[in-house]
Amino acid sequence: MKYLYIILLSTLTTTALARSGSDTLRLTLQQVVELAKANSIAAKQAATVRETKYWEYRTYKSNYQPQLALSGILPGYTKTFTQVQQPDGTILFQPVHNDNSSLALNFSQSITATGGTIYGTTQLQRFDDFDRHNVLYNGIPYGIGYSQPLFQFNSLKWDKKIEPLKFNESKQAYIEAQEKIAIDVEGYFFDLLLAQVNLKIAETNLANTEKILKVANLKYELGKVSKNEILQLQLEQINAQKAVGTARRDMEIATLNLRSFTGQEGDGKIVLEAPKNISRMIVSSEKVLAEAYANRSDAIAFSRRLAEAARDVAKAKGQNGLTATLTANLGFSNTATNIPDVYKNPQNQQQLQVQLSIPILDWGRSKSRAKTALANQQFTEYAVEQDKQTFKQQIVTQVSLFNVMKEQLVYTARADSIAGEKYQIARERYVLGDLSITDLGIAFRENDQAQRDYVAALRDFWGAYYQLRYLSLYDFETNKKITYN
Repeated sequence: MKYLYIILLSTLTTTALARSGSDTLRLTLQQVVELAKANSIAAKQAATVRETKYWEYRTYKSNYQPQLALSGILPGYTKTFTQVQQPDGTILFQPVHNDNSSLALNFSQSITATGGTIYGTTQLQRFDDFDRHNVLYNGIPYGIGYSQPLFQFNSLKWDKKIEPLKFNESKQAYIEAQEKIAIDVEGYFFDLLLAQVNLKIAETNLANTEKILKVANLKYELGKVSKNEILQLQLEQINAQKAVGTARRDMEIATLNLRSFTGQEGDGKIVLEAPKNISRMIVSSEKVLAEAYANRSDAIAFSRRLAEAARDVAKAKGQNGLTATLTANLGFSNTATNIPDVYKNPQNQQQLQVQLSIPILDWGRSKSRAKTALANQQFTEYAVEQDKQTFKQQIVTQVSLFNVMKEQLVYTARADSIAGEKYQIARERYVLGDLSITDLGIAFRENDQAQRDYVAALRDFWGAYYQLRYLSLYDFETNKKITYN
C-alpha cells in the first residue's frame, strides 16, 4: 500500500539522459546524486578550488628546487651629456655615447635546514665607447657564494611542516565538497518526490471523491442520505480540485529547482523513483570517529592550526630587532679587449661580510610581538581543543540520529500500509451505508498524511545517511574510504 501513490519506474540508462526535452527522465536518488556531482555549479567550483590548491602546492615545492635564471641588458645604449667633477671641484658636462651590455647566468639553491642560500654565477659585460672607438670586455668566468641569515626566522623550515598539511587538507576538502553536494541534492530530490506524491494523492482523492459523490447522489434520491452529506462531499470535491492545482504548481517549482542544481537543461518531465533498498548497515560511534579523524579535512586542520601558531611564535622571536646576514663568495674575474682573453688567466676575487642591525631602543616592541604571538598560540590551543570536542559530539549525535531514522522508517512504512488499508475499508463501509461522512473524511486525511509521513521519513533517513558519509568520508556499505579522481 505504501507504494500505491509513489511512481515505480525503471532504472535510468546512460542513453536516457541524451533524449530530447519532450521525453521523460526517470531517476533514482543515486542517479540524481551522480548527476549533481558531475554537472552542478557546486561541483565545478569544488574542482576549481582543488586545482587552485594543487598549483599553490606546486609553487611551494618549487621553492626547494634549484633555480636557474638568465638575465641581462641587451642593448644598454646611451647618448647624452653627463656631469663630471673636475680635480678643482668644478663640474663639466661631457658627452657620453656608448653601449654597455651585459649577460649573466645565475644559479641558486635554498638550504632548508639553515634558511641560507648557495648561489653561483657567470657573467659577461661588453662596453662600446663610440666617441673613442674602443671596445672593452669584463667578465666573471665563474663565481660561487653563500648567504646565511643569522638569528632570524626560517620560513623554509616552517613551510615544509605546514604546506603539506594544507595540501592534504585541500584534498580532503574536495571530497567533503562532493559529499556536501549529495546532501544538498538529496533535499531537492525529496522536494520533488513529495510534490509528485502530493499530486498523485490529490488526483486520486479527486477521482475517489467524484465516485463517492455519484454514489451519494443515488442514495440522496432514495432518501438514504441527507442534503448536508451531499454538500459536504461537494465541498470535498472543490477542495480536491484546488489541491490538484496547488500540487501541480509545487511540482513545477520543485522540478525547476532540481534541474537548476543538477545542471540539467530542457523542459522534459522528471519522474522520481522512491528509494526502496534501505541500507541495513550497522555503524558505531567509535568506527565513525576513527574514520573521521583519519579522513576529514577538519582533523588535518587541527594539526595545521597548531603548527601555524607555533610558526608565528618562532617568527615573532626571530624578529626581535637583531638582524644579521653572513655573505661569502669567491670566484674569478678579468677584463680584456676581446672575449677569449677574458677567460685567460682570470684574477681571483673574494668577499666576506657580515651585515647587522641592532636596535638600541624599541620601547618593548620586540617583546610585545613575542608575547602577542604566545598569547595567540595559547588561544589557538584552546580553540582547537574546543573544536575537537564539538567535532566528536557532532559525529556521536549523527550516528544516533541515523540509527533512530532507520527505525522510524520501518514504523512509518507500517503506519502507511495500515492507513491505506483502513481507508479502503472506510470507503467500502460508506458505500454500504455503514459509516458516516465524518468518519470517512477522517480516514481520508489519515491516509494522505500517512503517505506524506512515509516520504518525510525517507527524506530524514537518506539525509542522515549522506550526512554520515560527509562527516566520516567513509562508505559504510562497501567498507571503503570515499575517494574521487
